[in-house]
Amino acid sequence: MNQQKSLGKTLRNHVGLSARALAFGALLAAGAVPAAPAPASQANTKNIILFIGDGMQLEHEIATSQYLFGKQRQLSFHHLGYSAPVSTWDVTTYNKMAKALEAPLYDRNTFDPEIGYSPDLGGRRPFPDDSTGLDYYFLRMISATDSASAGTAWTTGYKTDDGNVAWLPGDPDNGKLTTIAELMRAQRGASIGVVSTVPFSHATPAAHVSHNKSRNNYNQIAHEIIFEVQPEVVIGGGHRGGGGNFLAAEDQLALESGATAYTYVGRQAGVDGGEALLAAAATVELNAGGKLFGLFGGKGGNFEPPIPSHTPGAPSITRGSLENPLLKDATIAALSVLSQNPDGFFVMLEQGDIDWANHANGYSWMIGTTWDLHEAVIAAAAFVDQPGDDVTWNNTLLIVTSDHGNSYMRLGRDGKQPLLGKGELPTNIGQITFDEAANPVYTPAEAEVFYGTGGHTDELVMLYARGQGINTLAKRQGKWYRGTQILDNTQLFEAMAEAVGVEP
Repeated sequence: MNQQKSLGKTLRNHVGLSARALAFGALLAAGAVPAAPAPASQANTKNIILFIGDGMQLEHEIATSQYLFGKQRQLSFHHLGYSAPVSTWDVTTYNKMAKALEAPLYDRNTFDPEIGYSPDLGGRRPFPDDSTGLDYYFLRMISATDSASAGTAWTTGYKTDDGNVAWLPGDPDNGKLTTIAELMRAQRGASIGVVSTVPFSHATPAAHVSHNKSRNNYNQIAHEIIFEVQPEVVIGGGHRGGGGNFLAAEDQLALESGATAYTYVGRQAGVDGGEALLAAAATVELNAGGKLFGLFGGKGGNFEPPIPSHTPGAPSITRGSLENPLLKDATIAALSVLSQNPDGFFVMLEQGDIDWANHANGYSWMIGTTWDLHEAVIAAAAFVDQPGDDVTWNNTLLIVTSDHGNSYMRLGRDGKQPLLGKGELPTNIGQITFDEAANPVYTPAEAEVFYGTGGHTDELVMLYARGQGINTLAKRQGKWYRGTQILDNTQLFEAMAEAVGVEP
C-alpha cells in the first residue's frame, strides 16, 4: 500500500468525511455561504501595514519571547490587541488529501475546508494552546502550502497551486489574479510597496506585486516588478553581488544607472545599509512621481540574519551585517515614502529568513530573525503613533501573521519541559520520530527543543492586528470551521478589501 492510500485509510479511520463537512460543501454550492460580504460603501481604513513572518508558528514566537524577556508572549505583536488562528492550506495540499480520502478534488464553489485542514485532527488553535493535534497528521501529511500559494491566498482571495504567484490553479494562460495592492492603487489611488529580507523576487513579495505560473521564474518576476507594476517602494535582497540570479544583470544595471523610475540604493562594501536606505528615502518626493528601490542581500540573496548569544539573564543579539539594513530600518524607510500619499498606502513587510532558519532546524538563527520582526513591528507602531501626520490608528490597519508553519518545533517533550530562560539557547536539541505503532518518539527525551521536520507543515499560524478595520477580521472567524475561531488566509484578503472599500 503506497503512502497516499495508507494515509487516507488512517484519516478515514480517525474522522472520515463528516456530515458537517459535507454539509458545508453543499451550502457553498447552494450559495448559502457567500465567498465575501460586499465591501463597505465608505471605509475609514486607508492604510494597510502587513507584516509576514515567513515560516513562523506560535512555538517560534514563544521561544523568542522567552529568550528576550524570560516570559511567554511578550513580543511586540502579542500586544496589538486582536489575535486569531489561521489555516493556510493550498489547492495542492487539498487535492492530495482529497485523493487520500477518496473525496472530490478542489472546486472553488463546492470545496470542503476540513479536507484542507481538520480541526478534529490538527486542533482548534495552534500548539501549545491546543495540544490535541496529532503528530502524524502534520508529520506524515502529504504536503503543506508553500509561500507562493499562501501569499496568493491573502493577496487575491483565491486558493491556488503550490508555486503559483497571483495566478489561478491549473495554470491557465489567462490566469492572472489582481492583488489587494493593485486594487487599492486602482480604486483608491493608494501607493504600494513590498519589503523583504530575502530576494524581492521571492514568492512572498512577488505575490503582492507580480503574476506568474511559477515562483521560480525570478528574472521574469523581477522584470515585471521593476518595469511594469512599479510599486512606489521595493526593498529586498537579491543583489547579484551576493550570488544568485534573482534579477537579470541588465535589470540590475538599469537600476544602478538611473535608467528606471526609482531612486536606487544598493549594498556597498563598508557602508551601513540602514543609514544609506533611510538617507535615500528622505530624498524621495512621492507626489512628484518619486519611487524608492533598495537592493541588498548577501550569500544566496538573503540579508545576513541577526545572531543571538547564549548569555543567561542578559539576551544579546548582534546585527548580521552592517551592509544590510535591519527590517526595522527598511520599515521606517518604506513608511516615510508611502505615507506621503494622502490617498493612503498598502505595504507588505516580510522577515523571510525565519523560514530558512526553520528549514535548517536552526534555533538560534530563528531567534535572531524573529527578533528582527519584533523590532520592525515596534518601529511601525511608533510610526503610526507619531503626531503631526495623517497616519493614525483611526485610518490604519496593522496586521502581523505568517504564511505557514515550518519545522514542527516543540519546546520540550510535548511542551511539558521547563522553557529556556531569558538569554538562554538550547544545549540539547532532539528529533521527533515514530515507532512501529506510529506513536511519536522524542529523542533524546531530555532535550530542551525538538524538531519534527525540516519542511513546511499544515499547522495553524497566528494573526495579530491593531487599528481601523479589525471588525472585518473578527466577523469572519469560525465561518469556515464551525465551533472554532479560525480564519482562513483567503479571508484575510476579504477582510482587507472590505476594510479599505475596494471591489474584489
